Amino acid sequence: MFYLGVDVGSLSCDAVLIDDEGSLKAWSVVPTGARNLEAIERARNEVLASAAVSSAAVGATVATGYGRDRVEGRLASVTEISCHARGIHGLLPGTDVMIDIGGQDSKAIALNKHGRVTEFAMNDKCAAGTGRFLEAMARALEVDITQLGAMDENATGEVSLSSMCTVFAESEVVSLIADGAEVSEIVNGLHRAIATRTRGLVRRVAPQLADLNVSMSGGVARNRGVVRELSKVLDRDIRVPADPDIVGALGAALIAKDRAAAAA
Repeated sequence: MFYLGVDVGSLSCDAVLIDDEGSLKAWSVVPTGARNLEAIERARNEVLASAAVSSAAVGATVATGYGRDRVEGRLASVTEISCHARGIHGLLPGTDVMIDIGGQDSKAIALNKHGRVTEFAMNDKCAAGTGRFLEAMARALEVDITQLGAMDENATGEVSLSSMCTVFAESEVVSLIADGAEVSEIVNGLHRAIATRTRGLVRRVAPQLADLNVSMSGGVARNRGVVRELSKVLDRDIRVPADPDIVGALGAALIAKDRAAAAA
């Protein structure tokens, strides 16, 4: 029997398929777009095809993310907080604090040794410091968002942003370009601003990091510039799984497996 986790976010729909042992069999990340039902179906079909598994062999499906209630045939809908915690514990055991920066919100989650949530803080009132924020900044800089992480490796840190509001920050970036600021320095200023804002969330769940292990999930974790600046402001290494985008979907799949076993 297999178990499916579907994470319907604002930017992407992620699906993960695991087997009875909890081993990852296949995963898919597709753009959510304006039609999330189509994205859900595409992600589901891709993982089943990749694993050569029929839909009849899926014992349970758990959905998470903003569009979780749109997933048909689900056993349950579970919050992103719980799913990301379960997923990161499965991928990086020993995580004490996890940071998840997604398409339109940021979260800091404290976990116990069993991977259970003990505290969390969330920024979901605006897109500052999220994937949407970085998309807008990439457009202003006329670069692909996937390039941002490598663009500030040699920056000196001479540029700082005065606003994290997406609209105001975009205007500020345009002004900095007009004033002749180096693009690498502007990108570094963006990454430092995100890191500083995220540090506030982390301090709300773990005022004293001491020897705690910090991990990161979400699409922004692929941006090594953000990860590097977060490591600096938190004064510790940050662990990032190989595929940080699918942590929530993996957690949902693991919860599907657990709940199916409990109901048997």
